[in-house]
Amino acid sequence: MKYNDDKTFEELDSVTKNTKKGSIKDFIGGNFLTSENVIKQIPYVLFLSIIAIIYIGNRYEAEKILRETIALKNEVKELRAESITTTSELMYISKQSEVAKLVEEKGLDLKEAVVPPKKIIIEKE
Repeated sequence: MKYNDDKTFEELDSVTKNTKKGSIKDFIGGNFLTSENVIKQIPYVLFLSIIAIIYIGNRYEAEKILRETIALKNEVKELRAESITTTSELMYISKQSEVAKLVEEKGLDLKEAVVPPKKIIIEKE
């Protein structure tokens, strides 16, 4: 039985057996990397490698942002507590009795008004 170019099926079968060398020796030696199928896949492998690098970088950036967010939240809590403390101290110092004590301690010769303030009314023409 003949096939194209006057080759028999046995000859074609022996040619395919010789081209399908997939031994461990070829894998370890790196000879499989020179096969045509692997060479055709190099752009795809490079594309996947670039995508993997971008993915890893994106993850590190997200973790960095998360750490910064947590640090900023803690700082906001501390500043809020400090603000509340400062406000309460200011309210305490602003009381009339505390102002009178501070004036007396500093020796400013100021006295409290005993007469209540009067309201001035101006009539418009």
